[in-house]
Amino acid sequence: MVKIPKSTWGPVLALGALWGVAEAGLGMGLRQCAAQVSGALMTGAALFFMAAGRRLAGRATAVAVMVGTAAVFKLFDALLLGLPVRHGAVANPIFAFVVEGTAFLAVIALFRRELAEKHLGRGLLGGLTALIAVNAFPLVKFATGIPACVVPGTAYPLSLYYAPIAIGVSLLTVPLGWLAGERLAAWTSAEKPLRLRWATSAAVAACIAAVVLLRAL
Repeated sequence: MVKIPKSTWGPVLALGALWGVAEAGLGMGLRQCAAQVSGALMTGAALFFMAAGRRLAGRATAVAVMVGTAAVFKLFDALLLGLPVRHGAVANPIFAFVVEGTAFLAVIALFRRELAEKHLGRGLLGGLTALIAVNAFPLVKFATGIPACVVPGTAYPLSLYYAPIAIGVSLLTVPLGWLAGERLAAWTSAEKPLRLRWATSAAVAACIAAVVLLRAL
């Protein structure tokens, strides 16, 4: 496995934690299925954080670390909500994290470097990743045994119904995430190691507290 430089471990974990908080916030009160367009927005948010982490660390490993961190936050959220792991609001979103991360890495691996260095190319990266992820998500039933959420009164998966929104949002969030990753990369390279460690530890702790607060409301 390719190693992430030590200086970026903390920020990568912090980004994964922020992703976990975003998932909890977008899924406020969620007990089973994604509410209307929330799933599409979650896809765009996930790709923002993945793009930031990938640009920050410069390694595919960063995306895997962030997926794992977001999954841990989802399990923590489930604990606060009193939900079992094999529940539509827990297992299925974790499957979505894995699918989104896999799709992102697959698409970026096929991209020419020159294209990924342009805003338009990064937008295309986001759109293609979202397209793959939303079409693959209905396979969740084979992974978790829990079928994907469907449009009320139909058998049509919500992920496909709101696919245009997920793709449109991701066209914007990936370039924005890439820019955020560049800013973070500049910050981590200039920051003193001890201060960086304290700052990222505080960010992760704040994210944990935020999830607890969200569920206490």
